[in-house]
Amino acid sequence: MLKTLVAGIAGGMATNLTMLLTFRAIGFGWNGGGILITSAMQSQKLVAVWTKLEPLPLIVASPAPIIVGLMLFGIGHAFIYRWLSVAWPPGVLRRAPRFAGLLFFMIFLFWEFFTPFNQFGEPLPLIALELLFWAAIAFTEAFAISAVIERATMRG
Repeated sequence: MLKTLVAGIAGGMATNLTMLLTFRAIGFGWNGGGILITSAMQSQKLVAVWTKLEPLPLIVASPAPIIVGLMLFGIGHAFIYRWLSVAWPPGVLRRAPRFAGLLFFMIFLFWEFFTPFNQFGEPLPLIALELLFWAAIAFTEAFAISAVIERATMRG
């Protein structure tokens, strides 16, 4: 139980850090000048949601609850990893990519299809960039969770 909690915390930290380096630094920019906001092809509806329509998203206005929430998701993901990974070949390099693929397909690909594409009319090139960001997030979270659990498992 403890190693799963530690793995989840590691996964949540990896998620938060990778989101900071992708969506915040590149996508939205430190001062709102990132490609996802300033691109001429971007949907004005999406720009308005992120920058003008009140209340602004929590991640913009008050990020602490989102950061904590992502940590809690990391813990939940670690428990799912423990449940599923026994069916996969052992080892971090075999299990982490499988789990990353599950996270990416079942969470992030759906999210991009249903929200930015469906609700905001975001153009496909920017969705593709976001999917690259989400793939990095899925991989870092899955690798962190797998590394902690597999290391702990190897030690007994």
